[in-house]
Amino acid sequence: MSNQNILIVEDEGKIAQVLRDYLEKAGFRVAWLDRGDKVLPLVKQDSPDLILLDLMLPGKDGLELCREIRKFSQVPIIMLTARVEELERVLGLELGADDYICKPFSPREVVARIKSVLRRLAAPPLQEKLVAGPLSLDEQRHQVLIAGRELSLTPSEFGILKVLLAHPHRVFSRGELSAQVQGYNFEGYDRTIDTHVKNLRKKIDAILPGQEIIKTVYGIGYKLNKV
Repeated sequence: MSNQNILIVEDEGKIAQVLRDYLEKAGFRVAWLDRGDKVLPLVKQDSPDLILLDLMLPGKDGLELCREIRKFSQVPIIMLTARVEELERVLGLELGADDYICKPFSPREVVARIKSVLRRLAAPPLQEKLVAGPLSLDEQRHQVLIAGRELSLTPSEFGILKVLLAHPHRVFSRGELSAQVQGYNFEGYDRTIDTHVKNLRKKIDAILPGQEIIKTVYGIGYKLNKV
């Protein structure tokens, strides 16, 4: 049985109960909140292993919560949303969410995604640092340095950079990055990878402006540029 704790933040009781039932059957411990303004104190006190975060919440919405959680924690966040507009999904990812799932969804798919994320985080860390030019990645410390300065990355951003650094001459398709980083490749996830790469580039550019460290290979995907 798993001893990992999942926090569900969802104001629709029926949806929350279905998710809770499936997750508990899968061996997880589950906490549930139905208001956004209750979330931050609980996250700071109990440190859940993953958060399922609804976008539309009373008290405080999911996007604002995601932004505030990322100020003090890199806990994986999967956003739940009934909005189909791409803008809402992309904005959530830019604020630090790792993934999103659109309603209506299959509870089995939600459980599968959660297991994949947690399995990835539990994988044995690399024994050696990955280094390329000014970039240095230490998985044991979950630390990335660029030109001696530390980058604050979400788990997905860290995972993408680790894959590219480990294979500096290889071009990865979006599907391959999704499978390597998230452990799955569901239809429609390509745009999510694009957003994670965009965020990663923005953080790198803040320290090393004008250097294209992650190169787009049009029609294929991404690779690490010569640095």
